[in-house]
Amino acid sequence: MQMDNSENFCTQKKRCLTMMKVFRNFGNRSLRQTVFFLIACFSLSFAAKAQGVELNRPEHDQVPYYFGIYLAYNSTYLHPSKNPRFLENDSVLSAEPGASGGVALGFLATLHLNQRWEFRLNPNLIIGGAKFFTYTLNNPLPGEAPVIKKTLPSSIFTFPLQFKFNSDRINNFRVYMMGDVYVSTDLMANAGSRNAEDLVKLKRNDYGLETAIGFNFYLKFVTLSPELKFSYGLANLHDRDPNLKFSSVFDKLQSRMITFSLNLEQ
Repeated sequence: MQMDNSENFCTQKKRCLTMMKVFRNFGNRSLRQTVFFLIACFSLSFAAKAQGVELNRPEHDQVPYYFGIYLAYNSTYLHPSKNPRFLENDSVLSAEPGASGGVALGFLATLHLNQRWEFRLNPNLIIGGAKFFTYTLNNPLPGEAPVIKKTLPSSIFTFPLQFKFNSDRINNFRVYMMGDVYVSTDLMANAGSRNAEDLVKLKRNDYGLETAIGFNFYLKFVTLSPELKFSYGLANLHDRDPNLKFSSVFDKLQSRMITFSLNLEQ
């Protein structure tokens, strides 16, 4: 009787193990088939979507010229070169430039040269990009703080001549790189001021080089182009006065700027 019970238990156990094995194999096959099916569906969906993209304004690359609006935010500062007197004079221990933000509004006029190259004019006005220096004094005068911040207000009109290199257009998207030369004038430069001790005097006119990378998104009615640009001023903006404490420590001051813009073009 015990032998029969043992045989029945073993037989049932084998059946259970066999059913579990079959179920596990079935589950693995189903999982693999499901994953494969989902991948196939996503692939087909992506391919269909890529093939079904509607090109916005496909004739845009054929127009000889087009116009746009330039909206930007920038961070600007002055890159200093210290004068040898800075090491000899112990009245100023340190003089460090600081960056501040400003906004810009401008106009875009682009001339189509060929499939890859475009020439662009981008006159713009930068408002609010004040420059400042932080000085640490060794022996401050009575009533004078040991750390002083000197701010130089600025409003700059810039006129760059830009050359754009375009990648291939992929549906409604394109990447471009840009280089340019520019001239600018600071409408609030204080080189002619005679406020002496408390000012670092700056010259009005500047020139330099710029590099940028941008992305064209072709919408139905406009092209939206976010752009990141780096500006390197080549002129020495410092109108040095050896008799002024805050000016004599510097030899050269050259402008530097990082700009993020959104361009809206035809």
